[in-house]
Amino acid sequence: MASSSGTSSGTSLIQNSGSEEDLMDQRKRKRMISNRESARRSRMRKQKHLDDLMAQVAELSKDNNQIISSLNITTQHFLNVEADNSILRAQVGELTHRLQSLNEIITFLNNSNGVFGAAGETSTFAEPNYGFLNPLNYSYLNQPIMAAADMFPC
Repeated sequence: MASSSGTSSGTSLIQNSGSEEDLMDQRKRKRMISNRESARRSRMRKQKHLDDLMAQVAELSKDNNQIISSLNITTQHFLNVEADNSILRAQVGELTHRLQSLNEIITFLNNSNGVFGAAGETSTFAEPNYGFLNPLNYSYLNQPIMAAADMFPC
């Protein structure tokens, strides 16, 4: 009997060790499946993050192009205004010079002929009899003022 119980006991150890191996294999397979699933989820998160970053890059590139376009338009407007401003400065200088010349002529006429009334009195204007003072003879005063943008430095 001892031998038969020893035999059955040996068989049961073999069965136990076989079932332990099966249990270990099942755990190993379960862990492997779990690891694969975890890796798949990680790859999906990584892909989603990459897609989000690519969308952000596209949006920022679009914004950057709009800003560059706006900057170019603003720069062009600035250059146009600067050119107009330069022309206006030249015209102011020319008109100032012409006004000074006309004031000198008026002063000369007041001092020499007394045509415009009493000396120093410029508010009253007496009609002159001289042909060169006729307003119709001032055709040179009606000439347009021409100035180039590069005529005067800013």
